[in-house]
Amino acid sequence: MIDRLQESNSIVVAGHRGYLSAFPENTLLGFQKAIDLGLEMIEFDLRLSKDKVLMVIHDDSVDRTTNGSGKVRDFTLNELKEFDASNGFQQYGQQEIPTFHELCELLKPYSDLLLNVEIKPSVDAKEAADEAITMLKEFGYLSRCVFTSFDAEVIAHIYDTYGLKTQGFLGEVMQHFDPSENGTYSKMWAGALSMDLLTRERIEFFQKQGILAWCYCPDDGAQVQYALECGATLMTCNDPMPALAILKKS
Repeated sequence: MIDRLQESNSIVVAGHRGYLSAFPENTLLGFQKAIDLGLEMIEFDLRLSKDKVLMVIHDDSVDRTTNGSGKVRDFTLNELKEFDASNGFQQYGQQEIPTFHELCELLKPYSDLLLNVEIKPSVDAKEAADEAITMLKEFGYLSRCVFTSFDAEVIAHIYDTYGLKTQGFLGEVMQHFDPSENGTYSKMWAGALSMDLLTRERIEFFQKQGILAWCYCPDDGAQVQYALECGATLMTCNDPMPALAILKKS
């Protein structure tokens, strides 16, 4: 199913950590609101807890996105569930850090939704990737997924072990990047550029290698127009509304 991104000429808008600009990031509420907008893809981040449960959270600590303090990997599932992840959106009430299993359950009614599964760099990132792939297979979601990491060794592990589609980045922003002929770029199905690195030349650099060229996060009309002019075919947005509005007019 993820193959349609390679075959289609349409532009895809993805929700970055859910609907980050209007709802708490990486929460079930934020993901539901992104889905309700009709987005074709959601992006989310995975890490393992102390007791090896896959949690949906971006940072290696809980400090920024919850009322707690400390490293994610130093807390058990039950301890992580005690923190409030509403993160500046207290009007929606207390929000939990979701487990990946809870997110997979939420996604059951949405059989066409594509998933960008980001494995965050950590000492146990490959273990997290293995666990995520096992769970996605059990739910029947693998055909919808692209797997992302800023750690090139994780990209290589997913590609070499499972033959799954991966999204990486420019070598200069990745850890453990392998510049050889059979290195990191050869294992990337897609490459994403942040708005501060996005240029037409870098888009073409990916395209010439047969890598789909995406970007993140164009969050106003001018940024969206620039991304389209550069040739990005997928935009992962904190605020998807400007992109959706421009694409609706086109």
